[in-house]
This record gives sequence, C-alpha cells and structure tokens, in this order.
Amino acid sequence: MTEHRFPVRIYYEDTDFSGNVYHAAYLKFFERGRTEFLRDLGVHHAELAKDGVAFAVRAMDIQFDGAAHIDDLLDVLTTVEAVTGARLSLKQTILRDGVVLTRASVMVVAINAQGAATRMPKAIRDKLASDAPQSKSTASG
Repeated sequence: MTEHRFPVRIYYEDTDFSGNVYHAAYLKFFERGRTEFLRDLGVHHAELAKDGVAFAVRAMDIQFDGAAHIDDLLDVLTTVEAVTGARLSLKQTILRDGVVLTRASVMVVAINAQGAATRMPKAIRDKLASDAPQSKSTASG
C-alpha cells in the first residue's frame, strides 16, 4: 500500500478569528491531497469527464485532534483502504512535523453525467487496486 504525501502551507485565508485553521479548510486540504494522489497515479479529472465519469464524496468521517496555525507546513497523507466497482475508500491524515492534527475516512463514488453511481473504468480500478492493501488468505491445515 502506497502512502501519498502532499504538502500544504497555511495562509491567513485558512484561519478564523482565533488564529487556528478554520475547520472547513481541512476539507479543502483533504480534497487537494486526493486530487494529487489520483494525478500521481495518472488519473486526471478532466480525462474522466471526457468519459462521462466524475468522483463525488459520498461520506466523510473527520476527527480533529489538534489545530494548525498560519505559516504551518502540513503534510496530507492519503492511502487506499478499499476499491470496488464504483467506490473508493481512503484514509487521509494531516500532520504537522509528524504530529497528527486531523484524520478522515473518505468514501468516494464514481458518478455519471446525470449524477448516478457508475462503475469506474477498469484501468482506473486497476491502478487504485494496486495501491490498496491486499487481503491475506489463511491456510487451513
């Protein structure tokens, strides 16, 4: 399983009145991490759109463990948990200097131009599946 790392710098626009990163800004950071993860696998949103396919977040569970601040340099880590015909489950973590600040479990689904669930193209499923953890078989004896 490959762990994708994407750096994010915190700017004033990302913070709230307290000087901490506004909670909704983490959604943007996770989105950038997912997009760059896919891009590094050779999966580009514009090319998907030509095939009438897009990705949409169906579910996200976020845990806020710490706060980021202006000028912090963060790392967004993305790993594949599971891939099915239309779904992609990811684990994402935001760290500052190796310390976990925010964690998310994300379910992304493939949709068609009408917004209905559709199967991901096989080539994309294969690329994503090669990054997913492999199930271990147990020998019986």
